[in-house]
Amino acid sequence: QVQLVESGGGLVQAGGSLELSCSASGNTPSINTIGWYRQTPGKQRELVASIDRREILNYADFVKGRFTLSRNNAESTVSLQMKSLKPEDTAVYYCHAAGASADDNYALHDYWGQGTQVTVAS
Repeated sequence: QVQLVESGGGLVQAGGSLELSCSASGNTPSINTIGWYRQTPGKQRELVASIDRREILNYADFVKGRFTLSRNNAESTVSLQMKSLKPEDTAVYYCHAAGASADDNYALHDYWGQGTQVTVAS
């Protein structure tokens, strides 16, 4: 099992910056990919950015050049630096991890944080 706890988020003016952090605990060596999704009312949760154990980064097109994902393996944290925020970035942001371990025959598991609200005022 992996537990994810998010911090950061809040209200910011358009063009401003925010940083989200996610701290992972539990069976962190089992994590293959960790990153952030976001969701607005009435829409499906969508990938924002992720990083895998090979340190390969994946960004959604709508955040490329504005958001930066970084991972600190020693502290089991991942941070999302968000710049040039737009009103359409307003959403609940969720930390997500996917992983597998020998403990349960490498069954793939998805883990989610509780979500943190980001509101960008125009």
